Amino acid sequence: MKRILVSIKRVIDYNVRIRVKPDGSGVVTDGVKMSINPFDEIALEEALRIKEKGLAEEILAVSIGPVDCQQQLRTALAMGADRAVHVQTDVAVESGCAAKLLLKLVEREQPVLAILGKQAIDDDCNQTGQMLAALWGRPQATFASKVEISGDRAQVTREVDAGLEVIEVDLPAVITTDLRLNEPRYVKLPDIMKAKKKPLETIEPSALGVTPVERLKAVKVDPPSMRSKGVMVKDVSELFSALRSKGLV
Repeated sequence: MKRILVSIKRVIDYNVRIRVKPDGSGVVTDGVKMSINPFDEIALEEALRIKEKGLAEEILAVSIGPVDCQQQLRTALAMGADRAVHVQTDVAVESGCAAKLLLKLVEREQPVLAILGKQAIDDDCNQTGQMLAALWGRPQATFASKVEISGDRAQVTREVDAGLEVIEVDLPAVITTDLRLNEPRYVKLPDIMKAKKKPLETIEPSALGVTPVERLKAVKVDPPSMRSKGVMVKDVSELFSALRSKGLV
């Protein structure tokens, strides 16, 4: 079966204004709206479009984290994923561990493609996709803004500093998605109801032979400095005068 594995992460919704806890130990998450990481949502949408073209037969959504991640997996199922796997753990999972867990699922499910968001908006690590490709020993195409599948190869247009780069990789492969790849679909109420009947498997990391270990610890979180009050100017001359007074020109 031609299967696509898509990894999704539960993050604070990108529309929410982040607030730092008074003690600086982290950010406030109680009562805060949580969503699928936007880049992962784009990855899922691309997988669905590939399936709709008849180039894949099944979409498997995977999430690693606490029990609350099942909410985002149900959203993925409502979007159109066929099955979901929740690797449940309360330990903060870092990129290397996430890649090892995904590798075990890749070995079990044998997907033709593993599609991930290029990064998560909470930690901005941009590492898991690359690590998975290295552990799997398969090609990778990162920062994809266009994906075309033909037989056992994928042509991927990548967004790089100098512009666009087109590469071709053999399948199976790992692809990480950029913002301009697509526009994720809107989830309708009937699809949400249908998603409740779709299979969602819950497993422990130990069942995959991996033990999550928290190697990084945030010592302190500080909010960004407050912006200084702006100055209204009447014309360009007054603008330059204001900038000179501040030593900016």
